[in-house]
Amino acid sequence: MTTKGKRTQAVHGGTQRSQWGELSEAIFLTQGFAYDSAEQAEARFIQAGPDEYIYARYGNPTVAMFEKRIALLEGAEDAFATASGMAAVNGALSSCLKAGDRVVAARALFGSCLYILETILPRFGVEVVFVDGADRAQWEEALAPGARAVFFESMANPSLEMVDIEAVATLAHAAGAVVIVDNVFSTPVFSRAIEQGADVVVYSATKHIDGQGRALGGVILGSREFIRGTVEPYLKHTGAAMSPFTAWIMLKGLETMDLRVRAQASSARAIAEAVSEHPKVTAVSYPGLPTHPQYDLAQRQLGGAGGTMVSFVIEGGKEAAFAFCNALEIVLISNNLGDAKSIATHPATTTHQRLKPEQRASLGISDGMIRLSVGIEATEDLVADILGALSAV
Repeated sequence: MTTKGKRTQAVHGGTQRSQWGELSEAIFLTQGFAYDSAEQAEARFIQAGPDEYIYARYGNPTVAMFEKRIALLEGAEDAFATASGMAAVNGALSSCLKAGDRVVAARALFGSCLYILETILPRFGVEVVFVDGADRAQWEEALAPGARAVFFESMANPSLEMVDIEAVATLAHAAGAVVIVDNVFSTPVFSRAIEQGADVVVYSATKHIDGQGRALGGVILGSREFIRGTVEPYLKHTGAAMSPFTAWIMLKGLETMDLRVRAQASSARAIAEAVSEHPKVTAVSYPGLPTHPQYDLAQRQLGGAGGTMVSFVIEGGKEAAFAFCNALEIVLISNNLGDAKSIATHPATTTHQRLKPEQRASLGISDGMIRLSVGIEATEDLVADILGALSAV
């Protein structure tokens, strides 16, 4: 049989049907599982087989289908689904770290990721060193003493700065570090992170995987040894399991993800081009535009795509940014992303408001910055809405 493409795997991969032959994946809404005998229960607790289950916190048939399908899409050996994207980030890091370990991380991160690295991990004796993600020399210097793990967003939130996965992975592996990549902005559609050297890939399934604003979820992908030997023991005992109903929602999301994300990326490029020419916009960041400082890297790392996110700065700071947001008619104001609906976010007062002003400045988050998550509405309607809102500034 020929190798199946991503879009085919997104519809059929990992499906397990019951004796009823249901077309849509079944939802196994159960906390526990019954055994035919006490001997069978004992054997399962000693070593459960691939289609044997003990308790929903450990695993569930619907959740397993989602894990198998997303692993096929990402090119990973295995996956563990979690209750949220942040549960996945925390699980990937905490499961493999102990007191005395050293982590090197990119400075440009989502606020909750920074909280884990700046506040939580140091409480337990983990040393964390931050570098500028785009600066290879800083990675090289920070990794020279060795490290247990490296963590970065392949495309930073909200600046859309890119990190060269292949280059950093080469340095990290030489230093003995496991490479953990938060790949949300790159999406499973455009990602080739494992092929490019990542050991572990983390997604907030809340974003493009669901893609319709319905449920929280996350997933950690990597080698079978890492997922089942390191991640699973930590997560099944600490409780960050994905629910069966959420897994079913994510399976349905995967079926249309490729279509949605490609349409979103096409509109994102058109919007980036339109706002680049507007006199009230002082800066635009979109990896799919030749003006992006890492355009060549984006072309190589994302297969020629630019992603679904656009960041731009409006002249006039917070007042102008708020006026823009309040004048939007189609684009919604929210702090989510990856949704079928287009969303505008003011990072300085929402997702990154916890950071000190100097921290935000160092990450390129100004008071006039807007982070735009592009949805699947008609491109011409979105462009008209955004240009109309800019005229109100």
